[in-house]
Amino acid sequence: MMRTITILCLLTASLFTGACKQGETAVDRATREGILIMGNTSEPKGLDPHIVSGVLESNIIRALFEGLVVGHPSKDGVAVPGVAEKWYPTDPEKPDEWVFELRKDARWSDGTPLTAEDFLFSFRRILSPSLASDYSFMLYYIRDAESYHKSQRSYLTCRNDESFPVPWEKLKKVDFGPNENGKTKFNKKGLDHLKVEQIRALKSDPDLFQWPEDVSPEVREILIQKNLEFAESGKGLWDLIDFGATAPDPHTLKVKLNSPIAFLPEITKHYTWYPVPKHSILEHGRIGDRFTDWTKPKNIVSNGAFILTSWKFNDHIQVERNPRYWDSSNVGLNGIRYLPISNLYTEDRMYFDGQMHVTYSLAPELIEYARERYPDQVRNELYLGTYFIRANVTREPFTDPRVRMAFSKAIDQQSLITNVLKGGQKPAGGLVPPFGEYQPAKTVGFDPEGARRLLAEAGYPGGEGMPEIEFLTTDKETSKANAEALQAMWKDNLGVSIRIKQMEWTSYITTMFEKDYGLAAGGWIGDYLDPLTFLDMWMKDGGNNRTGWHNEEFEALLKKAGNTGDPQARYRVLEEAEALFLSESPILPLYWYTRNYLIHPDVKGWDPLILDNHPYKFLQLDRSRNLSLQNPVR
Repeated sequence: MMRTITILCLLTASLFTGACKQGETAVDRATREGILIMGNTSEPKGLDPHIVSGVLESNIIRALFEGLVVGHPSKDGVAVPGVAEKWYPTDPEKPDEWVFELRKDARWSDGTPLTAEDFLFSFRRILSPSLASDYSFMLYYIRDAESYHKSQRSYLTCRNDESFPVPWEKLKKVDFGPNENGKTKFNKKGLDHLKVEQIRALKSDPDLFQWPEDVSPEVREILIQKNLEFAESGKGLWDLIDFGATAPDPHTLKVKLNSPIAFLPEITKHYTWYPVPKHSILEHGRIGDRFTDWTKPKNIVSNGAFILTSWKFNDHIQVERNPRYWDSSNVGLNGIRYLPISNLYTEDRMYFDGQMHVTYSLAPELIEYARERYPDQVRNELYLGTYFIRANVTREPFTDPRVRMAFSKAIDQQSLITNVLKGGQKPAGGLVPPFGEYQPAKTVGFDPEGARRLLAEAGYPGGEGMPEIEFLTTDKETSKANAEALQAMWKDNLGVSIRIKQMEWTSYITTMFEKDYGLAAGGWIGDYLDPLTFLDMWMKDGGNNRTGWHNEEFEALLKKAGNTGDPQARYRVLEEAEALFLSESPILPLYWYTRNYLIHPDVKGWDPLILDNHPYKFLQLDRSRNLSLQNPVR
């Protein structure tokens, strides 16, 4: 409590000092110049749409690149034309094939025409196994995309062979990929990844590979022969697939899906579907190379409303209006400056000192203060996101679902919201925030007695015998406050002591990817308005899973939902999948997000959106205000 009072007093003094300042501020100058200044919390890991996976990176990428469609500036779930002028399913009753008619005046920022071939290259790139994109699954809706990305060579070489003794649908379910627990080098690498010499050795002695029990000797022989023939042909896996995306002409893109999807345009708003410049990427490396120089300011070629002009590490990123953008004359801003301010209090002070138009967030201790003095500048909005804690199910004691569930039930979500967050968040009753007609039953909640009972059943009565647990979180002040509150709850309700480990953003992400943690703070913001955006990340090969958890029944339900045309029936299947997921507790849901932030009165066209993905091209700065010697928050 004393810490909160001290921070508030210091900030209040600072804000009163700032409000009395005279003279032109950074915001005054920026408004006059048409430059929007935004807080963006941290230094981005990169600007490659196929590599990054964070919200702060997407905030910048959405300015630099444009997809087939873009979001409406004020309506959730509505698409407006982007690179595509028109889009439609070939059969409205069965939308498993879509046509996108591309505009003929679309250009890359270097003047190169943008065509349907650029989209095909982009799809192939993000699906390239060597690129190892965390978001490749976003394109699994396209026919053969998943098989290519997972390098399912055995399945692809045999599926069109009518003489093959096993139905190819069954073959596809057999995993011939790398097996970390394999007893031989052949199994560790996986049949689909063996080189010519290894396949020849396998042909001489099939027992070098540990075959699944349901693969007969006859099938083994055919699989080895098919793999060998392909490996000796010198062809690439891309030559094997019947990829669903095609370009009948330079300005037409056809996308054939695995199953009907009526909401495909909504999905294509996501940056994983954006085109990337083939000519520039190949100039700086190969299609599957990661972190090449093509995204550096002097090299990057993009197609969005803005171009990258400056990137000063840990200081700012600046973009300016792209003169070659097809709709440049209607873009309301001349540029955007992103500031990587990780400390909320520093960011809020900068806002009140007239140094930025929009903050990334608003410190909990300042919400009431700001509402009282500047009610028209404080925003509290619904946000399609869930904050949760990942449990590393490959590390003791979280290999036991009872322990994971116990830690979840020991969390008093409402107390955390009321006493620490103070931002109007909602206790998370599950993973997916309820919206529209998706209203799953709430299965998560505070139950300390049940938590202690589960922990005792798992062999840790009162926390006795519990190994050391490390709780990973970021280096923000709010992250520390959250972690300390949870630390106290687990101690009080379970008798368990944990150690908090704070890391800066990039190290935190790397550590989670390597699963070098026990518990880790995390969250997910919906990529599009559908429950699947929260559920499909937990598939076995999901790049954002990072828990080690997977469940075949769960994945089967997601596939069943993909083949269910009726929207209501589909939601019921997804609700069943979510219930199964929560019953095993690979995550501990905490709360459903709201967005609390500050926005300057000069900013026009920034309407509430549940995904917070404001299309920058529609924003404007009001330059009619008398900017002479006036502080923006007086």
